[in-house]
Amino acid sequence: MNFAWLRKLLRHGHSPNSPCSTDRSDAHLRLGRRGERLAARYLRRRRHRILARNYDIPAGEIDLICAEQETLVFVEVKTRSSDQAQDLADAVRFTQWQRIERAARCFLAHPASTDRPVRFDLITVLWPEHGKPVLEHYRDVHQPSWLRLRR
Repeated sequence: MNFAWLRKLLRHGHSPNSPCSTDRSDAHLRLGRRGERLAARYLRRRRHRILARNYDIPAGEIDLICAEQETLVFVEVKTRSSDQAQDLADAVRFTQWQRIERAARCFLAHPASTDRPVRFDLITVLWPEHGKPVLEHYRDVHQPSWLRLRR
């Protein structure tokens, strides 16, 4: 399936840099971007096609949108350093899933995405100060009620 139309449509990344940001938030943003790059490489190695990164619209933001064969996959990436270690799978709150859902619905409004299977995944990255990052991929972790009606 050719997704060139989609890549062309989505070439409007957002810039997280603002004049009000602090060193701590800059470090936090850099860590998040590193985690998203690692997640994208991981997905590409598993034959996912990355269609968009940081799909950001007023309704919400999605870290990665990719295609696994005919399935559209909306991926939330959570990255933490070892001193912030917690259960990363629980780090996505209900309100954040709602924003992701709204952005996904806007994305799915495009005629080319009609009748495609849809899945919501979570990738967690624990990036210790020294050593290799640990990545975990949770498939199909979120099912909005409107998605059940779509299937």
